[in-house]
Amino acid sequence: MKKISGILLVVLILSMSCNNKEQVSLIITNVKVYTVNSNFELAESFAVKDGKFIAIGTSKEILSKYSSDQVIDLKGKYVYPGFIDAHSHFYGYCMTLLQANLRGTKSFDEILEVIKAHDEKYNSDWVLGRSLDQNDWEIKEFPTKEKLDELFPDKPVYLKRVDGHAAIANSKALELAGITNKTQVDGGKIYLKNGEPTGVLIDNAMTLVSDLIPDTEKETAIKAIKQGEQSCFAVGLTSVCDAGLYKKQILLIDSLQNIGEMNMRIYAMLEPTEENIEHFVKKGIYKTDYLNVRSIKLYADGALGSRGACLIEPYSDDPGNYGLIVEPVKFYHEMCKVAIENNYQINTHAIGDSANRLMLDIYSEYLKEPNDRRWRIEHSQVIHPDDVDKFGKYNIIPSIQSTHCTSDMYWADERLGENRIKSAYIYKVLLDQNGWIPNGTDFPVEKIDPRLTFYASVSRKDVEGYPENGFQTENALTREETLKSMTIWAAKAAFEENEKGSIEVGKFADFIVLDKDIMEVDEVEIPNIKILNTYISGEKQFDLEDI
Repeated sequence: MKKISGILLVVLILSMSCNNKEQVSLIITNVKVYTVNSNFELAESFAVKDGKFIAIGTSKEILSKYSSDQVIDLKGKYVYPGFIDAHSHFYGYCMTLLQANLRGTKSFDEILEVIKAHDEKYNSDWVLGRSLDQNDWEIKEFPTKEKLDELFPDKPVYLKRVDGHAAIANSKALELAGITNKTQVDGGKIYLKNGEPTGVLIDNAMTLVSDLIPDTEKETAIKAIKQGEQSCFAVGLTSVCDAGLYKKQILLIDSLQNIGEMNMRIYAMLEPTEENIEHFVKKGIYKTDYLNVRSIKLYADGALGSRGACLIEPYSDDPGNYGLIVEPVKFYHEMCKVAIENNYQINTHAIGDSANRLMLDIYSEYLKEPNDRRWRIEHSQVIHPDDVDKFGKYNIIPSIQSTHCTSDMYWADERLGENRIKSAYIYKVLLDQNGWIPNGTDFPVEKIDPRLTFYASVSRKDVEGYPENGFQTENALTREETLKSMTIWAAKAAFEENEKGSIEVGKFADFIVLDKDIMEVDEVEIPNIKILNTYISGEKQFDLEDI
């Protein structure tokens, strides 16, 4: 009888012990956790409750204090905060999934085959394609419209270059847009040959055609958004900064998030339209757990690949061409004033050294004292040495995309020359200005994969290992700097460092599980590390085993 009583007492004590544990929704154990907190500490377990990290420590500590119906032993795998893309075009990427994919084509003839097959499959009113890159072809020249006209004499065709700053249209599209050899566009260029439009349009000239393309039907757009979101989860992205959205697009995203049909967190930069200014900016910051609207996206110039980036001295491979500034200077001042008055952030696309100088100097007129407005220069690609210290002096944030460096390195020196190229892609120099730097991809300009961003940041090589010793490696980032640039610093660039970007108590439980340690493996293995799981608010969004 005494023996039975003793057993009951033990059971009672164990039961009371279990009942004293706090019930949580998820416990992760037996894992190497890179918290990316201020001390860059490691952990091996954490607990999640109500979508947030509630405790972080050793497996013994967590299991002694918390209980859950979902305890996952990750058997020594590796956990990091969810990757954040600090500069992308998420909505635009989703819509390109409906278009002909021209990435990786090696000739215009190959593009013709791709768009012909795409049109035969979908037979849409317009033939649309994205990501052609003539710099990858044997003959590195823009194509002209003649072959498009032969293939599609009665249907408009519009094909965008990979950087989104140039396009080629056929005669039908030019006719619909009213483009002739006399058409002039401020901040844009219409290429002519023998006195007639070739179909090649640069920067603002593109809108003459693109504004005519019908909006995607709502249900089709929703389907594409969901497909794009899953593609992002599959590469470990839990948040993206979308660099340029319109009211209609933001409201659609917000509605999907509100009903639980979309879980990707979006930091939305507004296109500087009157509608956006009235609906969003003048009403103040709009913020939910999944959507943050508090910035205006401007464009100072075009892109280096299409020779639209504005340079102080002319292009080395195109004498007399300085590129272009796409808006009147007065416009940039007007937008900066609106932002100051409404406590909004300004984020400006600037590639060339002239464009960067212009925007740094304009910013400095509004950011005269040390500040925490975090106004950004998106890309910060070519910076004259005399202008570098303006980033630190006025707390201006350079927002970089490391794969731009390794995509452009094959031909960038031809555009810039052997001396000026040394002032391009200077990520380490820019990091030192403020002590932190956000990193992204600019997808769909580049591939959406943040593993490629990490690899390019630390190696300054392409995925084939070229060049052998890396490209201008004095500006490579360390692995710790790179991880921060894709997590906590990317969150900080969006004023969200107190809610995400690191694995800390009180922050959203957004994290990813990798099969190898991205901080320790040989650099050649980085692009092939597997994303096993992606979680947002402690809920699994992607599982590699489900594929």
